[in-house]
Amino acid sequence: MEAIAKLNNYPTSPRKMRLLVDLIRGMKEEKALAVLEHNPKHPAVPLRKLVLSAISNWKQKNEGADESTLIVKTIFVDGARVIKRMRPAPQGRGYRVRKRSNHVTVIVDASNVSSKKASKVVDNVEVVEAV
Repeated sequence: MEAIAKLNNYPTSPRKMRLLVDLIRGMKEEKALAVLEHNPKHPAVPLRKLVLSAISNWKQKNEGADESTLIVKTIFVDGARVIKRMRPAPQGRGYRVRKRSNHVTVIVDASNVSSKKASKVVDNVEVVEAV
């Protein structure tokens, strides 16, 4: 059973956060945490905390289950509020500064690669094959 964790209104641009998110999508939880721990980008710290929170949520939902098979199943970044400010510019003008923020959603789940089965219907008979 999958578990979700969300980070709302984090004050960095969605584009910068997506660079990190794309690194860990589909990884095992141990490797994803290691990548985020050693990444020098500033959003790596809250993203690591978010993945830890999702893992903790999964543990609470699935008591007694093996957490070594956890993977980052889905992770995505959405744009959030944009704070607009004015910056002085030459000749009495003002340039608009857009301070962006983002929402991050992480879904972790146990990977059951060995127990997944593919089935197909041939001549109204279901054929089950191990993947």
